[in-house]
Amino acid sequence: MIARLRGELLHRTSEALVVDVGGVGYEVHFPEAHHHRLPRLGEEVVLQIHTVVREDAISLYGFLDAAEKELFLLLMGVSGVGPKLARNVLSAATPAEIGRAIAAGDVGRLKQLPGVGKKTAERLCLELKDKVDFIPLGGSVPAAAVVASPEAFSDQPSRDALSALMNLGYPAARARQVLEQVRRQMGEEAYSALALEELLRSALRGLA
Repeated sequence: MIARLRGELLHRTSEALVVDVGGVGYEVHFPEAHHHRLPRLGEEVVLQIHTVVREDAISLYGFLDAAEKELFLLLMGVSGVGPKLARNVLSAATPAEIGRAIAAGDVGRLKQLPGVGKKTAERLCLELKDKVDFIPLGGSVPAAAVVASPEAFSDQPSRDALSALMNLGYPAARARQVLEQVRRQMGEEAYSALALEELLRSALRGLA
């Protein structure tokens, strides 16, 4: 599965981008509403990717940050929400706006999102209300988001490893949990002596 792409932004349409990675052009679904956040054509772009594999197609969905990707996956876990609807929802509102509406049970606000009817809005509130606390919703940052940030680690290798794992598309909370697990298994002294590349390899084994 492709989890991240880094390459030259070659082309963009209202529905997708083409990103050149080592001479291979990848078509990535990306909404026109977020084009203003992209670099100029010919410049480097880094996208978090979710790969959808079906019998007749392999589709890539791109995001500029890990929170968007994680929310996209949560939305797709709700009955009746597929990748196209989840992407349309994220193109119409920020993760913070969606998270606030879900946390507050604001069915009316969710119904304003493209493709979301009353039943879908109610399912979003019911199934995701306790799962959106990783999103900073405005005002004070939720405790879960603070715990999952790189700055929560006191040592630089752990911070760098957490940032790298998040850039690869892994949820921040899960990446931190695995790094703490590696620390416990190896012991503080051995853990502190690891080079960043070795630490990442150990963490990726835990995430496999």
